[in-house]
Amino acid sequence: MRKLYPYIKPYLISFTVAILLTIGFSGFLSIAPMVEGLITTRLKDDVVDIANNVPGAAISFSYIIRILELLLAIYIGNVVCHYGSQFFLTNAIQNTMRDLRNDVQKKIGKLPVSYFDTRTVGDILSIISNDIDTISNALQQSLSKILSAFLSIILAVSFMFYINPVMGAVALLLIPGSALIMKLIMKRSSILFKRQQFALGNLNGYIQERYTGATEIKLYGKQEDSIEEFKEINNDLCENGFKAQFISGLMSPLISFLTYIAIVAVSILGATFAVTGAITVGQLQAFIRYMWQLNEPLEQVTQMSAAIQSAMAAADRVFEFLSEAEEVPEIQNPVTIEKLKGNVTFEDVSFGYNQDKMLIEHLNINVKSGQMVAIVGPTGAGKTTLINLLMRFYDVNKGAIKVDGVNIKDMKRDDLRSHFGMVLQDTWLFNGTIADNIKYGKEDATRHEIENAAKTANVHHFIKTQPDGYNMILNEESSNVSVGEKQLLTIARAFLTDPAILILDEATSSVDTRLELMLQTAMKNIMKGRTSFVIAHRLSTIRNADLILVMSNGAIIEQGTHDELMTKKGFYEKLYMSQFQNQE
Repeated sequence: MRKLYPYIKPYLISFTVAILLTIGFSGFLSIAPMVEGLITTRLKDDVVDIANNVPGAAISFSYIIRILELLLAIYIGNVVCHYGSQFFLTNAIQNTMRDLRNDVQKKIGKLPVSYFDTRTVGDILSIISNDIDTISNALQQSLSKILSAFLSIILAVSFMFYINPVMGAVALLLIPGSALIMKLIMKRSSILFKRQQFALGNLNGYIQERYTGATEIKLYGKQEDSIEEFKEINNDLCENGFKAQFISGLMSPLISFLTYIAIVAVSILGATFAVTGAITVGQLQAFIRYMWQLNEPLEQVTQMSAAIQSAMAAADRVFEFLSEAEEVPEIQNPVTIEKLKGNVTFEDVSFGYNQDKMLIEHLNINVKSGQMVAIVGPTGAGKTTLINLLMRFYDVNKGAIKVDGVNIKDMKRDDLRSHFGMVLQDTWLFNGTIADNIKYGKEDATRHEIENAAKTANVHHFIKTQPDGYNMILNEESSNVSVGEKQLLTIARAFLTDPAILILDEATSSVDTRLELMLQTAMKNIMKGRTSFVIAHRLSTIRNADLILVMSNGAIIEQGTHDELMTKKGFYEKLYMSQFQNQE
């Protein structure tokens, strides 16, 4: 609650009004048994007078009606306060959760790429959706009930002591007994609820991962393996969920059993006092009602304990996420380059994901504006790492990366990245029109600019052949266009932003020959006059590169033009010839 308070604070007025109305609700609820007892007492007295033939004795209907009218007013006040409290509480909680979700979303944008390298997408989604919803539901269901329960207990105990202090002292023993039961059970169940939320995050992560790879799972006949893995994770959630809910559920019957014992003891004691005239029959009735009124909030708390503990576990996950280390703060007085030329230099750069193990050491590269640089090498050689460093998704451990002579650490990340255009192997298109997807990096682009970008990317003709043209809606998975057409659309998007530096993850291996030629032409069109870094998969496509960097184990082992590298008959020549032979 302490960590949640900053989010609650802006809506304290609504929370306060809800609390005051809850107090009113509890007050009306607590007064009702005493007023009801007046009717019982008066009826008993009237019946006794009639039985004893007291002159003028009769049922006091006028008195009873007045009491009933008072009860009606109490019940109406109870209902009004209850619904008013729910209105203000709901409004405050939903606004609080909205702000919390916004901060979680902001946090995502501030986290370094390394964080996402060690987390599944599904687990992060679980924090944003499931965990915050769990907190919201618990607050919605529990906050007013807990407050109402607390007030009901105080008022019930006060009225019981007012009726008879001795009976009140006996009844009061119910509270520490119930508290002891709750403490012992919650100590065990809280651990299990944390495990339950963790297991739920794992399940969401697994589902998201397998859903995105559904085609490959079917292709390689791994459905059964996937089902078995799901069963294992699901069973883990089931086991922890059962233990948490079962142990937590023991509180209610145990407290009820304790209440029954207390009611029996109080009833015997109260009957004795009623016979001696220490209390009236109506007061005894009211006291028993207060005993149940004391039991009800205790049972409510126990019934809500599962939701409360789940919320506490969820809150731990949310605020742990919010406390994760963010990217290195931006420099105080950043350098801004208005018109970037595209000169790039790596000066004695060293980098490792772990300080103990450097992936890249003492790397030096000098790329002039307008040059095409191809990066080749086997899987895991460090090609993507090089691009991540250039984009400042990671910061170098030693050395410096400069654009137009300016250290990229002296620039704001957003300013730096605004000069880049990217076409990745894993394309990303969103649910919207083709036009909206193309102009994603330049929202104010005109239709003419969008079409010109599409023409440059060799995708204009395809778009025009669609029923709605540029207004065609791409579905959430963009599965209504082919892989190659997705690539062409992302090329058009990159061209529209008019970047000074291009990063191209050449992805032509999964398309047919016609689309491959279109992709190659589109890439050539977009690279004209721009510095470009191409992660090359097919070496035949980068023969005309101004500079080829051959990477292995994080180091550049060879560099030069295609002809120079072939003449050396080194690693590149062997790699090239192996691909050429495979093609034959």
